[in-house]
Amino acid sequence: MKKILFAVFAMVLTFGVADVSAQMMGKKNENPMVGGAAMYKTKDIVDNAVNSADHTTLVAAVQAAGLVDTLKSKGPFTVFAPVNSAFAKLPAGTVETLLKPENKATLAEILTYHVIAGNFSAKDVMGAIKKGNGKAEFTTVAGGKISAMLEGSSVILMDEKGGRSTITIADVKQSNGVIHVVDSVLLPN
Repeated sequence: MKKILFAVFAMVLTFGVADVSAQMMGKKNENPMVGGAAMYKTKDIVDNAVNSADHTTLVAAVQAAGLVDTLKSKGPFTVFAPVNSAFAKLPAGTVETLLKPENKATLAEILTYHVIAGNFSAKDVMGAIKKGNGKAEFTTVAGGKISAMLEGSSVILMDEKGGRSTITIADVKQSNGVIHVVDSVLLPN
């Protein structure tokens, strides 16, 4: 009994009372950390993304494309949100070129290619993959298609050009949808 109490006490000191009680009750973290910041399901997609150190390039791109008001609207939206390192994988100078005012339409198309109308949790995506015998296809807000499939335990997204991205953090709930963090930028045809 002493060992159990000591273990619980050590967990409380290490993780905090709220985390231990959530773990003991089998609850998921209601406010997952993304880019060093808590993501609150009571905030919208933009208000959460601006706090993530991993999404500064995405936030700058959303602002440059004039999509802030759209992504702050009621939605719901499912956003596959590329991290800064995903944008860094693009050829040198690509991001800088896309951020120029004369490329606003192209940038908006690329960003809305990462958005699906509706609220698709990881469970929904997995269900669609299963229903599609290993592959699901989704129509993006940009009008293009992205495919989702499993590789081991990872969900892989594929764009129309064959580019691939892995969902690294799923089900980051927002007041107007859900974000799934991805490790590569998807490009429309």
